[in-house]
Amino acid sequence: MSKKQSTTAVVAGATGLVGQQLVRQLLEHPAYRQVIVLVRRDMGLSHPKLVQKLISFDRLGEEVGSEILKQADVFCTLGTTIKQAGSQEAFRKVDYTYPLELGRAARKYGAAKMIVVTAMASSDKSKLFYNRVKGELERELIRLSLPRLVILRPSFMLGNRDKKRLGEKMGIIMFQFLRPFMVGPFSQYKAVHSKSVAWVMVDASLRTGPKLEVIESNDIAQRAARHHSKSGSGRSSAVHQ
Repeated sequence: MSKKQSTTAVVAGATGLVGQQLVRQLLEHPAYRQVIVLVRRDMGLSHPKLVQKLISFDRLGEEVGSEILKQADVFCTLGTTIKQAGSQEAFRKVDYTYPLELGRAARKYGAAKMIVVTAMASSDKSKLFYNRVKGELERELIRLSLPRLVILRPSFMLGNRDKKRLGEKMGIIMFQFLRPFMVGPFSQYKAVHSKSVAWVMVDASLRTGPKLEVIESNDIAQRAARHHSKSGSGRSSAVHQ
């Protein structure tokens, strides 16, 4: 069942691949009267519903309070790579510490729900550092016992990255080449578009659901595809498969 009343969305990670798509869709959605983005610097974006709050993420718990989070829908798309971050420690700060601090603030100050993007195969027992950090984040967010927590676990994400690295270019080519062969149990590994991930985040936030909902990559793609087919190609600019 969709939520009808206007509300506030709070977004951390607004300048990233999914975050940019998410902010755009939230601003266009009539259910949201205000979209507050937590950013280090001005995004250079103007909209009547947009509020930019410049913060230090190292002090997130001190700089974000009830005036922003109470009854808000909190979205987190924070994420980086070890190469971008420069070290495992720096990566962990962005992908674990900051999202967890946001979750703690959301719980403390009465947010309505939190919707967060992690990754396919996230597990706190994974031998892969990246997946283990994502799994540890999920574990700790679940322990917070938020009113509603939605976790999205996308596979490789397609979209217009500001900085395309060679590895990502090769990954895009590989996933596009293998896409026709990804059927049956392998369908879960298909790449999904960042617009689709953003749309599913918004859709999940506006619907009633269980206290904890985990949406796997294949389900993200299927939900977005159903929306795309119902909306028709001429009216479905918010979703791209």
